[in-house]
Amino acid sequence: MKILTVHNRYQLRGGEDESTLAEEQLLESRGHEIRQLLFDNDVISGFGAVRAGLASSWSQASYDRMARQLESWRPDLVSVHNFFPLATPSVHYAATRAGVPVVQTLHNFRTLCPNGVFFRDGSPCEKCLDKLVPWPGIAHACYRESHAASAAVAGMIAVQKLRKTWHRQVTLFFVLTEFARQKFIQGGLPPERLVVKPNFVQSDLGPGAGDGDFVFYAGRLSDEKGIPLLLEAWRSAQPRGRLVLAGDGPLSSFVQQQAESDPSIQFLGRLSLADTYQYMGRARAFAFPSQMYEGMPRVIIEAFSRGTPVIAHRAGSMTEMIRQGETGWLVDRGDHRAFTAALSTIFCDEFDAPRIRSAARAEFERNYTADHQYELLMSAYAIAAKSTGLEAPASAINQDRLRVVN
Repeated sequence: MKILTVHNRYQLRGGEDESTLAEEQLLESRGHEIRQLLFDNDVISGFGAVRAGLASSWSQASYDRMARQLESWRPDLVSVHNFFPLATPSVHYAATRAGVPVVQTLHNFRTLCPNGVFFRDGSPCEKCLDKLVPWPGIAHACYRESHAASAAVAGMIAVQKLRKTWHRQVTLFFVLTEFARQKFIQGGLPPERLVVKPNFVQSDLGPGAGDGDFVFYAGRLSDEKGIPLLLEAWRSAQPRGRLVLAGDGPLSSFVQQQAESDPSIQFLGRLSLADTYQYMGRARAFAFPSQMYEGMPRVIIEAFSRGTPVIAHRAGSMTEMIRQGETGWLVDRGDHRAFTAALSTIFCDEFDAPRIRSAARAEFERNYTADHQYELLMSAYAIAAKSTGLEAPASAINQDRLRVVN
């Protein structure tokens, strides 16, 4: 199968970039022919926020570039990942005009929310969810803290809704969780085209020993990721072990200060992926205190692949990924006392590490392996190949088994 992937890379490499690359490598490893049409946000480093927002509605240059690629190579299917802001929905129109099915992976909520993550002022926010024009995002300057830039992105969202772009130019959508699927349905996307396909981990090192005396965190060090709450909960718990943090971000200096004043806290800075996996395998648990809904955090899947349970907040995708008391612990968002209790549980004498580590590893093997991902991709692509992508898919979808329903 010939598959053209379209992706607008971020200036700081993140989970969406990693997931896109992993999917391409998986397909290539199974004998499919893959070509990339990449757009790079380094191009807009000199753009102002307003210009970047305005550019997101339509790019004739992107349309023409896409059309040339389709004409010269003639793929069987187009897989679009991030289209914002340089690729723009013009790539979808070019593919539809060429008669090529389009599968759009919705890694975030950009088709509904100006900042793409349903998060504002430290809390989840859904005020734009059901709006034709997402004006609350303009009022609160949700895109790059600019009212004008937010208005430009809100305009892009409204224009695509009015033009019915997502109904007419996309054959199937991939969403990461059922939680996200329901949000997109509330936002007006056609439910019969929304397929749940989780992220996955291609490099499986197997379960770790879990023989460390520490809880591990790896990721961005920022307020919205819950770093202050994690440190407060750790100080309150006063467990026998250590809290080990890796990563960088605006709170790096703050975390370094906490580590210097408390010997039970260790800050490693930014680690390689190999070193991160080693710490994950040895950790008693992985802490994921994010205050956001999140898409489908790869670090949680990576922790499960190492057999490491996860402590997270009961919000968004985490409610589907983590089974309370079996593969980890869910606590109410922002409740540092509950997070403290979960941290204390990890170090108590009654902690049944073999049972919970086995369950975490089994969760990975059931839902997040490369084989499982490939099966889902091929089933969805078979459905997409039978559809024109113009008005409605050729068949409905049985979400449980991801198969055509005649």
